[in-house]
Amino acid sequence: MFNDSPKQAQIVSVTRLNRLARQILESEIGQVWVSGEISNFVAAASGHWYFTLKDNKAQVKTAMFKGSNRYLKFRPKAGDKVVVRANLSIYEARGDYQLIAEHMEPEGQGQLKQAYEALKAQLSQMGMFSVDDKQPLPKTITRVGLVTSSTGAAVHDILTVMARRNPSIEVVIYPSLVQGELAARNIVQQIELANQRKEVDVLIVGRGGGSLEDLWAFNEEPVAHAIYNSAIPIISAVGHEVDVTIADYVADVRAPTPSAAAELVSQDQDETGKQLLSLKNRLSYAIKNILQHRHSLVRQVSTALSINHPQAKIVQAQQSVDRLTGELNTLIKRRIQDASNQLNTRHIQLQNQTPLRAIAEHKNRLSSLSERIVRAQKDKLESSQVRLANLSQVMNSVSPLATLSRGYSISFAEKDIVKSVKQLNNDQILTTKFHDGEVISKITAVKSN
Repeated sequence: MFNDSPKQAQIVSVTRLNRLARQILESEIGQVWVSGEISNFVAAASGHWYFTLKDNKAQVKTAMFKGSNRYLKFRPKAGDKVVVRANLSIYEARGDYQLIAEHMEPEGQGQLKQAYEALKAQLSQMGMFSVDDKQPLPKTITRVGLVTSSTGAAVHDILTVMARRNPSIEVVIYPSLVQGELAARNIVQQIELANQRKEVDVLIVGRGGGSLEDLWAFNEEPVAHAIYNSAIPIISAVGHEVDVTIADYVADVRAPTPSAAAELVSQDQDETGKQLLSLKNRLSYAIKNILQHRHSLVRQVSTALSINHPQAKIVQAQQSVDRLTGELNTLIKRRIQDASNQLNTRHIQLQNQTPLRAIAEHKNRLSSLSERIVRAQKDKLESSQVRLANLSQVMNSVSPLATLSRGYSISFAEKDIVKSVKQLNNDQILTTKFHDGEVISKITAVKSN
C-alpha cells in the first residue's frame, strides 16, 4: 500500500486525509455506546452542545447537536456520569477525533436498560412470553386481588373505577412494596400468598408511573417467574402506557394503567371479548418486535447515509463557526479588559499628577510673552515711523519736484530729458515741465556757448 518514493505513491492533501479518516471511522466502526464523566460542557448559541467525555485514564471530545439534544429529558452538566449513543467521527478542520452523540442518559439508567434487554431476551428464549401459555380471564369475576402498595395512587385509582363500574365485586389487597431493594421479594411473596389462599378470581399486579429505576422491581427475574407460575390469571398494570416492563410480557394480560386494569375486571366479558384481548396482545407483541426490527434497520441506513450527507458538511461548518465565535468573544473580552486596565492606570496617574500648577505657570509665561510682544511691536512701529520721516526728508531733498519748486524746469525731447543743446535741432518740439505745469514749444534756433 505504501511506497518509499513519493513519485510512486499516491499523495493526498491534509484535507483529503482527514476526510478519508472520518469516512473510515464512520463506516467501519459506526455507532457505539460510551460511558464517562462530562467535563468542559459548553452550550453554544446555535443550540449545539460541546463537552469532553472522560474516565480516569482517557478522554474524548464530544458534540451533541441541537437536533438530538432537544429530545433529552434532562440538562447535563460538568461532573455528570452518563452513557451516550454516538458515532465516531473526525472534525476535519483540525483533525480532532470526536464523538457525535445522538442520545444520552444517566449512567445507571444505561446499565439498567442493558440488564432489561438481556433478561427480556433470556425469558423470551425460555418461552415465557408465549401467547399459548397465557391464561384467559374468567367469564365471571366476583373477587379481585391487588398486589400493590396499600397507600399508593394505583390502589386508589383501581378502587375508584371498580366502585363506579361494578361495586358488587370484592377487592382483596395484598399490600406490597413496589419500589426499592426489597420490593421484588415482597411482590413474589404476595403473589405466592394469593395462590395459596385461592380466594380471588384474578390478580392485578402493578403500581403507578415512575422512572426506569422506580419500576425496576417489575423487571426482576423472580417476579417474572412468580407471575408465569401463578395459577391465578394475572393482569399487569405497571406505570403509564409508555412504560413496558418484563412483568407486562409475562403476565396473562397487560393493562396500560391501573385504571385500565380495573375496567377489564369490572366488566362482563364473553368469549369473543377474551379472544379479542388475546389477539390484541399477540398483535401488540408482534408489532412491537417488527417496529424494533425496522427501527434498527432505519438506524443502520441513517448511519450509512450520514457519511456522505450534505448535513455532515454543514455540521463541520457549524462547528467551525462555533469555534471561531468563541475565539472572537474571548479576543473581544481580552481587548476590553486591556483597555479598561490602561484607562485605570491613566486615571491614577492623573490623580497623582494634577495639571493645575503647570497650567498656572504656562498662563503666567503666556501673559509675560504677550506684554513683551506688544511692547516690541510698539517700539518697532515708532522706529519705523522715525525712519519713514527721515527717508521722506531725504527723498524730498533729492526729488525733481523739489528742484522745480525752487524755480527750475526740465525739458523733454520725445520723452528724453534734454541735457545738452547738441540733442536739439531746428523745428523740434520741446516739452518743458515746471512745478505747476508744462509748456510745449518749437525750436527756431539752436545756439551753443
